[in-house]
Amino acid sequence: MVKIIWSPTALTDVDAIAEYIARDSPEHASFFIERLLEQTNRLTDFPHSGRVIREINDDKAREIIYGSYRIMYLLKNDDIWITGIVHGARDWTPSAQSS
Repeated sequence: MVKIIWSPTALTDVDAIAEYIARDSPEHASFFIERLLEQTNRLTDFPHSGRVIREINDDKAREIIYGSYRIMYLLKNDDIWITGIVHGARDWTPSAQSS
């Protein structure tokens, strides 16, 4: 079975997103993060369901979109490594990503 592993960078991203949304509505922040996590949970059954990250162009580097956010992950053996969550409007390059 596929296991989901969160990188420290991705967890920091989740915290930052929650803090940002909570400035306007703590309830909305909680709901948004809960739904974001649900999106990643589906990867255990459908690990290839995300699209290939265009900046990397490697079949193992994928992303799913939730709202305005890109949830980036890597397929490694039987594991899924969530490597980061980036706002879609942000200019992102692979060198800016750390796992």
